[in-house]
Amino acid sequence: MKTTIILSVITAGVLLHGCQSSAGPAANSITGAKNDSNTIVCPPGSSRLDVAAIERITGMKGVEKNGEYKITVPQNDLDVVVDGFKIIAPMGLSSWACFTPCQDSAMVMGDIILTETDLKPVQQEVIRQDFAITAIHNHFVRNHPNVMYMHIDGKGQATQLAGSVKAIFGKVREVRGHDPKEGKADSVVNTLPIPRLDSLLGHKGELSKGVYKYTFGRPDVPLQEHGIPVSSFAGFNTWAAWQGTPEKAAVAGDFTMLENEVEPVIKALVENGIEVVAVHNHMVHEKPRIFFLHYWGVGPVEKLAAGLKAALDQTGRSETH
Repeated sequence: MKTTIILSVITAGVLLHGCQSSAGPAANSITGAKNDSNTIVCPPGSSRLDVAAIERITGMKGVEKNGEYKITVPQNDLDVVVDGFKIIAPMGLSSWACFTPCQDSAMVMGDIILTETDLKPVQQEVIRQDFAITAIHNHFVRNHPNVMYMHIDGKGQATQLAGSVKAIFGKVREVRGHDPKEGKADSVVNTLPIPRLDSLLGHKGELSKGVYKYTFGRPDVPLQEHGIPVSSFAGFNTWAAWQGTPEKAAVAGDFTMLENEVEPVIKALVENGIEVVAVHNHMVHEKPRIFFLHYWGVGPVEKLAAGLKAALDQTGRSETH
């Protein structure tokens, strides 16, 4: 009997030790360091990118901001229309890839716009390049032609990542038979009362090709992916893009939300006549958990602005970047 008791205690101790070991924090895939929600592996400003090397390898020019580097490719070749409104690059029709440095490595997150013909070969190329696909979703409904958005995530040496980004964007060019950005950059009609819109939303936007766009950061949320901070520049933001007339305006955009904000934001938008067209993730290793929502509204500008402001008020206090 004593032997049985002793063996039971030893067995329980081994099992408990095994459970404790397996429950420990996982090693970070970039640095090998322990990674938990309270650890910032690469604080902003602690690492530098070789921007010249990225430009040389990709053959594309981007924009550098606060140590990050972002390549944007407007999809000028896609003639997308929603409810009679032309969707152009500033309205959410640009692919992008953002490099964030982390010690001697980097992380790339991006959003690739694809037609139904592009989807299969480009996602195969993403996997071939050892990138992860973290989301595939729509931004619009009733859009002709149909377009989808594929989020990608890669980690490693910056020069290696640059080669992968070149291959992914190159596959889009190959499938379409031309470079998306080389088409004519269209503009749209915008006679909206901009000062009044700024007043209603309490922010200022930027005008490009007739689209007036607001970008709202989330400085209240210290978001990390793989232990690396994710900035507004790298896609962690809420935005609203406007076109049209005071009587018939169109607004499209994206909300970034904590889990407890999802229900009230959707409720505020729907109750104010703004259509919620997608709810999804963009990342899979983020801390805290973040949800993204795409919306589309058509109607009098003041009614749409009131609805958008009601939804914004359901999220943490933001600042414009």
